[in-house]
Amino acid sequence: MGELSYAAGPTTAPLLDRTIDADFRRAVELHSDREALVVRHQRIRWTYAELDAHVDQLARALMASGLSIGDRVGLWSPNRYEWVLVQYATARIGAIMVCINPAYRTHELEFALNQSGCSMLLAAPDFKSSDYRAMWHSVAAQCPGIREAVFFSESSWDALLDRAESVTSTEVAARSASLSADDPINIQYTSGTTGLPKGATLTHRNILNNGYFVGEACGYTPDDRVCIPVPFYHCFGMVMGNLGSTSHGATMVIPNDAFEPVSVLQAVAEERCTSLYGVPTMFIAELAVPDFDSYDLSSLRTGIMAGSPCPVEVMKQVIERMNMDDVTIAYGMTETSPVSTQTSADDSIDKRVGSVGRVHPHVEIRIADPETGATVPRGTAGEFQTRGYSIMLGYWNEPEKTAQAIDAEGWMHTGDLAVMDDDGYVNITGRIKDLIIRGGENISPREIEEFLYAHPDIVDVQVVGVPDQRFGEAVCAFVRAREGASLTTDTVRDYCHGRIAHYKVPKYVICVDEFPMTVTGKIQKYLLRDAAIAELQLEGFGPTA
Repeated sequence: MGELSYAAGPTTAPLLDRTIDADFRRAVELHSDREALVVRHQRIRWTYAELDAHVDQLARALMASGLSIGDRVGLWSPNRYEWVLVQYATARIGAIMVCINPAYRTHELEFALNQSGCSMLLAAPDFKSSDYRAMWHSVAAQCPGIREAVFFSESSWDALLDRAESVTSTEVAARSASLSADDPINIQYTSGTTGLPKGATLTHRNILNNGYFVGEACGYTPDDRVCIPVPFYHCFGMVMGNLGSTSHGATMVIPNDAFEPVSVLQAVAEERCTSLYGVPTMFIAELAVPDFDSYDLSSLRTGIMAGSPCPVEVMKQVIERMNMDDVTIAYGMTETSPVSTQTSADDSIDKRVGSVGRVHPHVEIRIADPETGATVPRGTAGEFQTRGYSIMLGYWNEPEKTAQAIDAEGWMHTGDLAVMDDDGYVNITGRIKDLIIRGGENISPREIEEFLYAHPDIVDVQVVGVPDQRFGEAVCAFVRAREGASLTTDTVRDYCHGRIAHYKVPKYVICVDEFPMTVTGKIQKYLLRDAAIAELQLEGFGPTA
């Protein structure tokens, strides 16, 4: 037997043994006059000293509102400066920030607020066609734990900030000093295979160190300016983006409230950004802008592509046309804060496209036989598992599901199939878990099935992922209608709109009389997927087509 598929990351650079606020205050002390935050669509441009003053004001206001250490605060908003303030202010006073996906609708909002036990909701008033205020009012009666809902840019936000006068910065500093790096500070809802999302609970140590080491892999210094068009509610934005920047004294540049390719190119060119983040579909959209060559991207040198596999040709164009010679590929999951492996700037294009890199510092990884749990030889496929400082505390209030994900030896079972080569590079080859990944969003088929079962005309439903040229995968629902009922794609989609996130709404609906079964009565989803590909003529579609 050859070398086993196990690797431990370097430990030469020590873990940061401090809270997020202690690290942020250190950055403020060292880089007070440097730009910390640029939010272009809100015309915000703050130095580290100015950002610190705003964070402190909000921290005092939240303490004055009665928030104690460990209380949960829901945050429901696209990318705005207020999002950043809430992230650092809650960390300063030890309140646990609960990230709520801006795409969530009433069904999901109610679940997240109640499951996490939030006592306060901070939200944008609206976003595109979403009226958050109206959605909140429609579920408020079902969320008795929420003492107060506050909406940015409105009188309730001003009234909240006015309370800051009753608490001093000294009191806030004392609260901050009492916190531990091992305290929970963030809950992020992540889709699994068993219905409703689970709240991955992350500590200061988890996410501060992960952001820091991601930044180290990109070679960040205080001179870097990081363009962050990925959403804050996910680890990519708030950990790899925000914490990766502030832990190095770098500048966070926010091009817009949500991804829009032209605003990204404008931000990079006009702000002289040195780093750019995105999932492959974002880079593809940027490269496709008609006047792409008119934007001066010469300041770029690095960045991160993550979320789904990157086509070879796209990576070549990102390097050649976007000047991102040092672009890296990262792999991880919310439960691991998120990154476990990352390529490096000196890796070949083949390694950057054909792998997700090597093990991160202070992390262990292995490829294990899904049946026996034994570590397999290199070159052999198995389940990717990881352990170390980055593993979540657990799923909020769900010890049984936590035990299913993290074994007695501390290994996080990712559900992803992978192969490790002789040099320690990992290639993700598939999934054990029944998940759909659409443009970097994890979607639980079971969650959509449970939701659609409530439709009065649906007797049975099975949801699968099918290839999609733009997003990699799309949602396809096979439905059995009750006798005498007529279902169409439009009627099923109309039922979903406004109640579940847009990215979970089936793109395709196929009506069937029965599902293919095994002899033991288990539905064969792979046959449904094959049938959908054939019926919808999706052969050759997908991110690499």
